[in-house]
Amino acid sequence: MRTCGREGSIVVDLPDATSEQQQRRPAGGERIVAIETPDQVANLLVTVVPLLLVGFAMWRAWGGALRWPDLVVMALTYTLTALGITVGYHRLFTHRSFKTSRPLRALFAALGSAAIEGPVIEWVANHRKHHRFSDEPGDPHSPHVGRASGLRGALRGLAHAHIGWILGGEEMASRERYAKDLLADPVVRFMDRTFVVWVLAGLAFPFALGLLLTGSIVGGLTGLLWGGAVRIFCLHHATFSINSLCHFFGRRRFETGDQSRNLFWLAVPTLGEAWHNNHHAFPTSARHGLRWWQVDPSGWLIEGLERVGLVWDVVRVTPERQLARSAPGT
Repeated sequence: MRTCGREGSIVVDLPDATSEQQQRRPAGGERIVAIETPDQVANLLVTVVPLLLVGFAMWRAWGGALRWPDLVVMALTYTLTALGITVGYHRLFTHRSFKTSRPLRALFAALGSAAIEGPVIEWVANHRKHHRFSDEPGDPHSPHVGRASGLRGALRGLAHAHIGWILGGEEMASRERYAKDLLADPVVRFMDRTFVVWVLAGLAFPFALGLLLTGSIVGGLTGLLWGGAVRIFCLHHATFSINSLCHFFGRRRFETGDQSRNLFWLAVPTLGEAWHNNHHAFPTSARHGLRWWQVDPSGWLIEGLERVGLVWDVVRVTPERQLARSAPGT
């Protein structure tokens, strides 16, 4: 597997956090990539507009306008787009935890794009950079780097890690440096270029499903409200919480050299991503929930697809490797 060796080489993922820590170099040796103004405006709109529409949805729900089709539409669209991020963007494209066919690669890229967390190559590049500099200068969204001590410093760090880095974008990753493999992949490159198409499809789907379930335009519009705006808001902040809360609160089973933590109550809304200390200890593992009781729907889906032959070369971590990396007393 390629790692972050000489200047200009691609950074993918590393087999464990120990070797990752050893191969880091100061962020000052990198070209800083700042987010462009149009992207900042788009990020602001995607952040603010769903928040305003969530308030409108709550007002309608309070008035008794929330119906079962709306909940079905929201649950289905949330699950599909969340899996696009957790299984597609994260475990498949970023860490190559398994292999699959071109049609499934395209499907996962489309579902991840519909989550409106950015085009696939940009997302992967930023996440790979996060792993390389986790909680050190150069990490795009660490809540710890450069923050003052005390409550005020902690709150500023959490705000930066949660959403501030997206709006500011001072430490965005270079696609050419961190995602060269995806730039060379025609399927991923096409899905990246057509990002807006999949965003629009992700909004058309809840409208069409609401229309189908209710037989009315109003049902389609409320489906769009709950399966569009409310779903986007909830999924975004679930994902953002991995960057912020999972580097601040929770338990550390493994010594990783950073502040990544497992946050059990966040595991369900993030479909298993909140076992974040596990993930930083073994970045390429297809499962983040390494114990039987650690809920990991994304890992379950990968295993299910493996059983029917749709994915293969699934990366697993043996109990012996886990024991060798476990922190004392865990």
